[in-house]
Amino acid sequence: MRRSRLTGFVTSLLLAVGLSLTGAAAAQASSTVATGGYVALGDSYSSGVGAGSYMSSSGSCDRSTKAYPYLWNAAHSPSSFAFNACSGATTDDVLASQLGSLSSSTTLVSITIGGNDAGFGDVMTTCVLQSDSACLSKISAAEAYVDSTLPGKLDTVYNAISARAPSARVVVLGYPRFYLLGQACLGLSETKRSAINNASDYLDSAIQKRATYHSFIFGDVRSTFTGHEICSGDSWLHSVNWLNVTESYHPTAAGQSGGYLPVLTNLA
Repeated sequence: MRRSRLTGFVTSLLLAVGLSLTGAAAAQASSTVATGGYVALGDSYSSGVGAGSYMSSSGSCDRSTKAYPYLWNAAHSPSSFAFNACSGATTDDVLASQLGSLSSSTTLVSITIGGNDAGFGDVMTTCVLQSDSACLSKISAAEAYVDSTLPGKLDTVYNAISARAPSARVVVLGYPRFYLLGQACLGLSETKRSAINNASDYLDSAIQKRATYHSFIFGDVRSTFTGHEICSGDSWLHSVNWLNVTESYHPTAAGQSGGYLPVLTNLA
């Protein structure tokens, strides 16, 4: 994605110089971010539900030492680190209880939010327990919410982040597709799996649009999870876990370290 002999030499030289300057600028930006404060906001995909190793001090927020914010902090040692993401969080929850650590000295903010607002849990419960038509109907209702209400909710959160941390680089991370399609796979029908993937794309598109409007950076994790979806044989996502339903459809520790962490690292 990163995109006669004399002419070739000059072109190669200019390209090398350009890449060198770009690399230097990126390194400088990364260094600036690492020396300031880092605040991790959001829902269960940021708190690390599904990754295990939960910190007892986090209570029902289920913050994991294997979650991407914790791993990024360990690797970069910013001047301060506030791990505020919480399982089940909605945009209203972020506004009510997660923004207190933001300040003018905050240089990096990461966040995943929007899935719970759109009824992610209800969608998956319906699709697992009910018919194809019921699943598609629930997804349609969720997408209608994403069109009508979620953009305003995201705008309110993003405005609040900008107001409290005006110097911060804000990385808004999206959600992965859940299923590798076209494979023999126990559980949900191909119709349901395809519709769920499309719904994830729909949600990511809406989040990316609002993040870009606020001059935030959107971190697309769908590419890093490619080949590691449920039904892939090397899944970085839990399927239904009847022994711990909360972890169902959340990234494993490998999904946090291999799916989310590299995206944040490349954009921070």
